[in-house]
Amino acid sequence: MLDAASWAGRLGGDTFLAQTYHRSYAHFPGAADVARLFTWDDLNRIIATQRLEPPRLRLSADGETVPLHRYAVPTTNRRAVTWSRIQPAELHTQLKDGASLVLDAVEKIHPAVGAAAEGLERFLGTPVQANAYASWTEREGFGLHWDDHDVVVVHLRGSKRWRLYGATRQAPTFRDVESPDQPEDDPVADIVLSAGDVLYLPRGWWHAVAADQGTESLHLTFGMVPHTGADLMLWAVDQLRATFALRADIPRFASLPEQSDFIDAVRREVVDILADPRLIERWAESIDTTDLGHAIPSLPYVNGLPAAPEISVRLTAPRARVTENDGHSTVTFSAAGTAWDFADSASPVLRTLLLGRPATLRDLAASAGLEVKAVAELVWVLIEGQAVAVVGTGL
Repeated sequence: MLDAASWAGRLGGDTFLAQTYHRSYAHFPGAADVARLFTWDDLNRIIATQRLEPPRLRLSADGETVPLHRYAVPTTNRRAVTWSRIQPAELHTQLKDGASLVLDAVEKIHPAVGAAAEGLERFLGTPVQANAYASWTEREGFGLHWDDHDVVVVHLRGSKRWRLYGATRQAPTFRDVESPDQPEDDPVADIVLSAGDVLYLPRGWWHAVAADQGTESLHLTFGMVPHTGADLMLWAVDQLRATFALRADIPRFASLPEQSDFIDAVRREVVDILADPRLIERWAESIDTTDLGHAIPSLPYVNGLPAAPEISVRLTAPRARVTENDGHSTVTFSAAGTAWDFADSASPVLRTLLLGRPATLRDLAASAGLEVKAVAELVWVLIEGQAVAVVGTGL
């Protein structure tokens, strides 16, 4: 299982965060056990059973999207609902001719990939989306390009060549004032990924990818949402709405001295908040504990959670936090935009939930020496707060 601890071990833990993350590419040969992570059978089943309208499922060749009508036909049921039905023979033809297949947000429809994405989110502290890519020929699906987010690539089947060129503009963004120039130099790295290999690539790094090794290729790309200085400033402005200077009307029709006084007042508030040495810590705690996570219903339990030891539950807010309140005999659990205070005795239960793995009420109760009924009541509070969900009903 690719949980947070597993990701840390495979990527290098604190060394990766301090020396590689956001800085340079890194190749980790054979770092991942991919036997059961995501297979060709999984991909076939998803395509056959899900309604995957573009761009969720798409084909690409030479940097251009293949028109949908070349491998799918519109289908309408008796309730006048229309969707695109994939035609396997036509799909095979496009892929044989060199198109690459892309399936976005696999974590939403495949439990093992979802668990891996949540584990990486827990390790890196940012939302993660997992896309699947499949190729059969040396024809490039996307050509030479860059992404506006960091990626971790996990190669699953076959092999694929990655030519890496570095960045031509520091930290480019989706909404930017200018576009990066294409690289003119030779690649800084030429790597062939095989099953189990992991590759990390910072945003802005140009790369060209081709299945030119004579075998089909399947890999997952985990994309991490970037957090920039602009995001920090937007958050800081939201905090400053508590001050009169930021709530006051802009004196556009006032005299120049009055306008100057207004700007001075705003400047003082901005300077004060940016002078806080713990500002980034405050920002990180805020975005972590207010992120809504990946909420899951807990059916059939809608009126409370019975004290059934075999019921399994799991945290659905990967960046939740537990804070010990010294001198108050309480702990605070913060997740999905809510903070709850519990007695100290609940701390082992909450810290077990933080691991992100399914746990039975029996095991949670044993971790804290509590009765199952008390744990069921605690967990139900978190279920109603959409931070925890039942993942094994016991029925």
